[in-house]
Amino acid sequence: MSKLTPPPLTEAAYADLVEQAISQIHTARILIARQVNSSTQSVYWNLGKLLSEKQLEEGYGSGVINQLSTDLKNEFPNMGLSPRNLWDMKRFYERYHQADTKLRQAVAVLPWGHNLLLLNKLQSLDAVEFYANETLTKGWSRDLLLNAIKLDSFGQAQQQIKTHNFDQTLPAAHADYANEVFKSSYNLGFLGITEPVKELELENRLIAKIRAFILELGKGFSFIGNQYRLEYNGKDYFVDMLFFHRGLRSLVAIELKIGSFKAEYVGKMNLYLSLLDRLEKSETENPSIGIILCADKDHLDVEIALQDINKPIGVAEYQLLLPQAALQTLILNELNATQQNNGEPNE
Repeated sequence: MSKLTPPPLTEAAYADLVEQAISQIHTARILIARQVNSSTQSVYWNLGKLLSEKQLEEGYGSGVINQLSTDLKNEFPNMGLSPRNLWDMKRFYERYHQADTKLRQAVAVLPWGHNLLLLNKLQSLDAVEFYANETLTKGWSRDLLLNAIKLDSFGQAQQQIKTHNFDQTLPAAHADYANEVFKSSYNLGFLGITEPVKELELENRLIAKIRAFILELGKGFSFIGNQYRLEYNGKDYFVDMLFFHRGLRSLVAIELKIGSFKAEYVGKMNLYLSLLDRLEKSETENPSIGIILCADKDHLDVEIALQDINKPIGVAEYQLLLPQAALQTLILNELNATQQNNGEPNE
């Protein structure tokens, strides 16, 4: 009996295959990088522990460290075992050896240059954990980590007021998870926007850099489409961007607004969510969730607008950071100052 020839892949099916293949490669690369970083940090951690236990301090212990650096570099010339780095390894161990396990696990898989930034720029262990987790989740380079620290992303996250109705519209466990998944503010600095744009252009730029946007949204999001068409009662409706979140098992509609939040945006999103639940949601999925992403919001305006809405909706701000030239100058100046004061680490 001859085998049936499978039908050729459609263009959409092939695009999905490419997307999945790219995702698999990126995931593998991240895992490999984390394993390499973890091995390196383990060596640095153990060296730092050894130096700490010998109670060596800068000043009287400098001669010992200088000689140790010379001897170790003769044996391991490519490991970056300069006196400055040896002192940093000691600081690394002493900073975190009594810290929470989650924090130690987070810094253990960061590149050494990232860890030096955290050591040199931050005092609060809560802030270190925040930036370490953000770096791991979003794949931040050292420059982007430096930029986030300079902009006090941790402080801004602490001050943010949750503007959503998840507690009133979702089951308790589902609401708690949604509260963890969605943020009050999203950083769209990766778009490189330095002047005003229209909503459609903002959407098009996000689509062009959809992988970066998904990283900013967080883990678990899959992109379905933009200007997603919903047809009901002879009328067409279009959702700016539609995602699916694997953990929440929910469709997620995102509406982009260039200006400040307005109450009428909630009514429109409520309609979209009703249509998604009626037309798109499967029986095994949870209610669809809406996020209104705007340039600015007043939490009191949002609170009153959501008061009698029965669909889960959140309102978030986006930040476009600094103009590109100013951002590059800020980073270069900071890196130069760091190198002059502490020496450039060898990674």
